[in-house]
Amino acid sequence: MSGRSERTVERRDEASRRVPPGPPRRAAPTLLRRLAGDRLALMRAAATEYGDAVRISIGPKTLYFFNHPDHAKHVLADNAANYHKGIGLIQARRALGDGLLTSEGELWREQRRAIQPVFQHKRISRQAAAVAEEAGKLLARLRAFEGGRPVDLVQELTGLTLGVLGRTLLDTDLGAFESIGHEFEAVQDQAMFDMVTLGAVPGWIPLPTQRRFRGARAELQRVVDALVAERGARDGGAAGDDALSLIIDSARGEPDPAVGRRRLRDEIVTLLLAGHETTASTLGWTFYLVDRHPEVFDRLHAEAVEVLGDRPPEYEDLHRLRYTSRVVEEVMRLYPPVWILPRQAQADDEIGGYHVPAGSDVLICPYTLHRHPAFWDAPEQFDPDRFDPDRPRPEGAGPERPRYAYLPFGAGPRFCVGSHLGLLEATFTIAVLVRELRLAKVPGHRVVPEPMLSLRVGGGLPMTVHRVRG
Repeated sequence: MSGRSERTVERRDEASRRVPPGPPRRAAPTLLRRLAGDRLALMRAAATEYGDAVRISIGPKTLYFFNHPDHAKHVLADNAANYHKGIGLIQARRALGDGLLTSEGELWREQRRAIQPVFQHKRISRQAAAVAEEAGKLLARLRAFEGGRPVDLVQELTGLTLGVLGRTLLDTDLGAFESIGHEFEAVQDQAMFDMVTLGAVPGWIPLPTQRRFRGARAELQRVVDALVAERGARDGGAAGDDALSLIIDSARGEPDPAVGRRRLRDEIVTLLLAGHETTASTLGWTFYLVDRHPEVFDRLHAEAVEVLGDRPPEYEDLHRLRYTSRVVEEVMRLYPPVWILPRQAQADDEIGGYHVPAGSDVLICPYTLHRHPAFWDAPEQFDPDRFDPDRPRPEGAGPERPRYAYLPFGAGPRFCVGSHLGLLEATFTIAVLVRELRLAKVPGHRVVPEPMLSLRVGGGLPMTVHRVRG
């Protein structure tokens, strides 16, 4: 090989080993504090200061943060096989086991195949009446607070989403398990603790977080055992088409009873968490934002009255409540229920011209991607009409927004299997409530996002309840 050819190869190899810019290693203590205290600020600052590709070194960990639709498409779809679940979800496995959220490979594919029929659109359409009934129950509970003391809306919305989950996915009443919401608090606290400490703190150390987690895991196992026993006693144990029946049937194939019991726990606990947490978070942010924008409330109320009249919503109304749907889309843009998608590279790769070594932790962050000024006009503004397909594009606007600039449910093979049910539940609940009630945040209460496994309304959301007049 000639000297010129060798130099060309060397330059190409050097280019393929480029690393993204990022904060210096001496900034690690500050970054670690932000990771523990304000993860959203950490991600936003990184994107603002260093651009769409950032290398963040924190102690023994190096995080590769990519913030462009093309990067998201590559990691989540085009080369998804090379990217397993990463930091945060790896640590969450201690809390959630190998459920659908954290499992990989053939186990994940088997779990996905087993649960997929529950979320088919035809079956979900048959659950619309149950969703509407649960929204009606929430409306009745909120009426009791009209003109009186504030209600913690987050707590009420959690009750709603657990009620919907029980009826639509598990064919059971979860009302007997009132502690579930509290147990999941402890599970998420532990998952985030493990993420921030990089899994370096042994589980046997009797820290308060770890003690609460052990108690919560035992209680959730009790809930799972009770659900399985109740299903086995019903109708002679005949299988239905609900998720609980399908998970029980799938776990029966395990030759080791202990493995089968653990698999039941992991899959049902994951379903319970993912099935209620994200929708409750989206609804909480919706009512917070709608309260801050009275003109949005007025349009929501008018649409609910026009479309529904005085009847409960029906499945066909999902396509008639157009403005309500746009509000939900815009809420999920500003406060995506899954705020970060962590992955771990299995083999060397190149993203956006930068080398990503095997074993690297790679982050795609919908929270920052949804606010990227190159793809969103006035990204901090709450503007549901940006999702109106008939809205004229501004004169001189650039090309159409890329598909992967908006990822409220993830993308690729691990796109959220429950997205359709979640949208149905959120749309119906909003329409049922705003048709009759206006919810107002208690003055002085500071609302802050809490980035856990989902992007929650931190510290609850106390609101007063008022009847809509006229």
